[in-house]
Amino acid sequence: MTIDAPGGSPALSRLITVEPGKFATAYWGRAPLVSRAAELGGTFTDLLSPDAVDELLSRRGLRTPFLRVAQQGKVLPAAQFTGSGGAGAEIGDQVADDKILRLYADGATLVLQGLHRLWPPLIDYARQLGEELRRPLQVNAYLTPPASRGFSTHYDTHDVFVLQVDGTKHWRIHEPVLPDPIEQQAWGGRADEVAATAQGEPAVDVVLAPGDALYLPRGWLHSAEAQGSRSLHLTIGIRALTRYALVEELLRMAAGEARLRTTLPYGLDPADPDAIEPELTETVEALRNWLTTTDPADVAAGLRDRVWPAARPEPIGPLAQLDFAERLTPGSEIAVREGLRWRLVDEGTDDVVLCLVGRTLRFPAYCEPAIRIALSGGPQRVGDLPLDDDGDRLVLARRLLREGLVVPG
Repeated sequence: MTIDAPGGSPALSRLITVEPGKFATAYWGRAPLVSRAAELGGTFTDLLSPDAVDELLSRRGLRTPFLRVAQQGKVLPAAQFTGSGGAGAEIGDQVADDKILRLYADGATLVLQGLHRLWPPLIDYARQLGEELRRPLQVNAYLTPPASRGFSTHYDTHDVFVLQVDGTKHWRIHEPVLPDPIEQQAWGGRADEVAATAQGEPAVDVVLAPGDALYLPRGWLHSAEAQGSRSLHLTIGIRALTRYALVEELLRMAAGEARLRTTLPYGLDPADPDAIEPELTETVEALRNWLTTTDPADVAAGLRDRVWPAARPEPIGPLAQLDFAERLTPGSEIAVREGLRWRLVDEGTDDVVLCLVGRTLRFPAYCEPAIRIALSGGPQRVGDLPLDDDGDRLVLARRLLREGLVVPG
C-alpha cells in the first residue's frame, strides 16, 4: 500500500500519531496503534456529538438497518425499537425515540450504522479518508450506557479506526486466533477459541478518553466496556483488499478456459480420492498453464468493477447543479466531483468512451483532451478547455455538469 508523504494525508493524520509512511509499513494490517488526544491535538465532536446522536434518533426519520440495539451481548429484534412514523409517514420500521429512550436507560447499546451516508460531517470525512487509503469504508457509532458492554469479545474481518468522542471506554485487545481473516471467516465460526483466548492476558489493555484514537487490524480480538459515564465512539471500518480477492478474480476469469470446463468422467465417485487424483492433476496442470497467459490489465479491470461501486463520490445538489449549468459562461469554473471513478478509453473510432461506475458515456474523439483536463482535479475555467470555440466548450461543460461528473469550481 502506498500512502502519500506527510501533508498529503490530512484525514489519516487526524487519527494517528506517527507519520503516514511509518503507519503504512509498521502498523497497517500488522499491529494495533493507540494515539492520544494530547498528541493528535483535537477532538472528534466536529464529526459527531451527543447532540447529533439525539437529532439522528429523534428528528431524522431514521429507519432500520441504520440502527441496531444490543443488550447483554445479543442484538435485539427491530420490532422492539421501531414503529410507524405517523400520518403521512406510515412506514413501520422507523426508529421510535421513546422506545430507544427506555432501552438505553435499561442498559442497551445503540449502534448507529452507515453514518457515512447519513451525517454530513461524516459523509465528507469518510470520503476524504477513503480517498487517502484508496479503500471503501463505512462509519458506525456506538453509544454505550455507563459500566456496560454491548458486545462480547470478537474480531472483525476489516480493519478499524476507533475514535472516542464522549466518555471513556476500556478496551482489551488480544492477538488473532486467525490472522488476516476474510469476510467468509467471521469470528462466530471460532467462538470457542475466541472465548478461550479472551481469558488470557491482553496484548493491549487501554482506556480511551475523548479525542483518543485506536487502530485495529482485522482479526485482532477486542472487547470494550464503558466506564463511569456513557461512552460514544465512532468506528471506521476499512474494507480489506487481499490476495484472496486476486484469486477470486482469477477463478472468475478461468471460466473462459475450455480445459477447466471439461466434464469429469462418467460415473466418477467424488468421494474416492484415488478417482479424483488424476482429474486433480490434470486440472492443476490446465490451471497452471492458463495462469501463465493471464494479463494483469484484465485482473485489474475485474478488481476495478468490484471496488469502484463500493465508494461513493462527493454529494451533489441536483437543483444547484442544473441552475449552475444554465448560467454557465466561458468564465465559469468547474472541478471534478471529488471521489469520482472514471477511465477514458480510445476505441480508435470517431468516439471516445468514458467508463464510470455502472455506465459508460460516449463523446466525440476530439473532446478527449478537454475531458481529461476537466476531470483532472482542481478548478478549470470553461473558456480554457482545449476546444475550437466557446460554444463547444459550453456544450461539453454543461453535459459534464448534467451527468454529475463535475461540480461548480
